[in-house]
Amino acid sequence: MKTKLIAPSLLSADFGNLQRDIEMLNNSQADWLHVDVMDGRFVPNISFGFPVMKTIQQHAQKFVDVHLMIVEPEKYVEEFIQHGADLVSVHYEACTHLHRTIKLIQDLGAKAGVVLNPSTPVLMLEDIIADVDLVLLMSVNPGFGGQKFIENTYKKIAETKDMILSNNSTALIEVDGGVNLDNAAKLFDAGADVLVAGNAVFSTENPAKTIELLKI
Repeated sequence: MKTKLIAPSLLSADFGNLQRDIEMLNNSQADWLHVDVMDGRFVPNISFGFPVMKTIQQHAQKFVDVHLMIVEPEKYVEEFIQHGADLVSVHYEACTHLHRTIKLIQDLGAKAGVVLNPSTPVLMLEDIIADVDLVLLMSVNPGFGGQKFIENTYKKIAETKDMILSNNSTALIEVDGGVNLDNAAKLFDAGADVLVAGNAVFSTENPAKTIELLKI
């Protein structure tokens, strides 16, 4: 799988015109569609569930990257995959039996990712890094869009890359939170493979052009 991927977050899309925005992404240089699912328990916000996933599934023509910010994600991963998720990422902090949940996702035919909150050290991944397809590093505290990027993320990218290499892992590194045109190139240079961008894309006059610029 090629790197330097851009995954616009549908959380920042216009939900009154969701089909239009998905079709815009289909026709853009976006690589993945990022779907943020929040339950109001693991994070202090609620986003959307399966009815919206069904709409995304009907219209998306690109890889669908689902980020579950929910407690007990193992109860719901199968249904998200049935609703079109190509990759499902779960939080290290939300999974009591992380290895079991990662294997469940993969056994159901999807890629599996593990997510770290900003305050969770990378070393917590040592016993799972060889088994996951992706590590998602949160560069803001999860739950809300439009937050300021946490600079310590660069250090965590380097640590994650070292761990991936030393364990012969093929995991990609994804970064989510505060990504914009000012830091995208630096994040890729630091070792990130996939960048999630929400407000940075959808708040601009020409989102497709912004996606193109993020990839440069």
